[in-house]
Amino acid sequence: MSGTTPQPTSATRTRSWWGWGWADAHPDDAECAAMGALIPGTLAHPLPVPRVRDLAVERPAVEPPAGLAHLVATGPEERAAHAMGKAYRDVVRALRGRPGRIPDLVARPTDEREVADLLDWAGERQVAVVPYGGGSSVSGGVEYRGDTHRAVLSLDLTAMGRVLEVDAVGRAARIQAGALGPSLENQLRPHGLTLRHFPQSFEFSTLGGWLATRAGGHYATGRTHIDDFVQSLRVVTPAGTSASWRLPASGAGPSPDRLFLGSEGALGVITEAWVRLQERPTHKESASLSFTDFHAALEAVRAIAQSDLAPANCRLLDAGEAALSGSSHDGSAVLVLGFESADGPVTARLGQAVDLARSHGGRRGGADGADTADSDAAVGAWRSAFLRMPYLRDGLARMGAVAETFETAATWDRIPGLIEAVRREVGEAALKASGHPATVNCRLTHVYPDGAAPYFTVLAAGRPGDEVAFWDDLKAVASDVLHRHRATITHHHAVGRDHRPGYDRQRPDPFALALRAAKGALDPRGILNPGVLVD
Repeated sequence: MSGTTPQPTSATRTRSWWGWGWADAHPDDAECAAMGALIPGTLAHPLPVPRVRDLAVERPAVEPPAGLAHLVATGPEERAAHAMGKAYRDVVRALRGRPGRIPDLVARPTDEREVADLLDWAGERQVAVVPYGGGSSVSGGVEYRGDTHRAVLSLDLTAMGRVLEVDAVGRAARIQAGALGPSLENQLRPHGLTLRHFPQSFEFSTLGGWLATRAGGHYATGRTHIDDFVQSLRVVTPAGTSASWRLPASGAGPSPDRLFLGSEGALGVITEAWVRLQERPTHKESASLSFTDFHAALEAVRAIAQSDLAPANCRLLDAGEAALSGSSHDGSAVLVLGFESADGPVTARLGQAVDLARSHGGRRGGADGADTADSDAAVGAWRSAFLRMPYLRDGLARMGAVAETFETAATWDRIPGLIEAVRREVGEAALKASGHPATVNCRLTHVYPDGAAPYFTVLAAGRPGDEVAFWDDLKAVASDVLHRHRATITHHHAVGRDHRPGYDRQRPDPFALALRAAKGALDPRGILNPGVLVD
């Protein structure tokens, strides 16, 4: 008798300690080898999946505080899983058995009092504290680099993951910072409301992490960042707790919330927030259009961004990115559009956006421009590839390939030249360093009336055993291009430690002075996420 194999649930699945997402979702050896064969110069066989027991995990340098010991884990598995984020360079370091400084302790506080007590204890003993949400950082934001602290404590906020209060009239909720994306939405669902902030890391990231990194989310236009949903924050610092008023808007001086949004745990630990919600959309429609001319596609996207149509999704994939996602195989660029509403049909708005795109040379569906099922298939292919891509990246890393992304934002007048310069200069640097050509693809993930956020994917053969340095060299080349074109070092992936050189060049000197003063006032012993944003 035939049967169906039960699928694992989130309650029974295991997170990968070394790579992205669920351990059971990673490509197997055969799939890794098949992917590697597409990139000249990669390894003949995949690197083995790393094991914690093969790491040199030293004994903790400190004992947990007696009164809080029940919150603290000291086992090798917990500590190794909190040693790094999920960037390519993190994955490769784990594969090579070189994860860096493994935290001595992992603490999971359940309330603000315990957070404050842990910070007090750490300050007295010169223990570095690295706030940790879902661990999905791709910029070196959740690891300790250096040797100036006696020990390292990873402060995992996921035990603080409840929706505490819902204001249905004002459509807002008070939510603890450790709430992972799926849990947050599940708790809001009975109220008919949603935050609707869906970064690619949604399944494996927390509200506090989104706030601390100014994460970009679901919307490609309008409310693109988590900032747009914040009413107020509570933040525990070594100098006391900051609690801003919950207000729809305020002109009362510099915003206290703005100080902590994007602070990456360097100024305090975000413990909860009031966030704006909305009704769940019931009307959704999407379409895709193909372009033979990428520059014409850029003009189409700019026209849509400068209209009042406000699509929820407006992603432009260049020919390489479209082929990689399976959205197109004929060398065309693909524009993916999506509209949604809780109030009424969105057919008219989608139609207007499609017309705008067509006026710039876009084709919907078949080669004759007729609407066909091909459009829906392209949207579905992009969506599936979007969620699967981090796992494939890790599979390529096992083959010794460089497979990584970086993003930025610039004004429309700079976008064409910026994209061309990144493709050319990063490609040339990869060829020179490895002897093999690289693929540098681009897509626009978020668009604004005055500019856009290009997101680049780099695929190249690495240097076996030296993959991290190879990627760092390519990233330095890319950062120089961004700086020359006055494009931000990051649009939504945060600064962390990997982007510090670019951030130091980008921010104004007086602001750096003020930020250092704030760090000194709020964290006088310098224990909070040392090396992030300021020294």
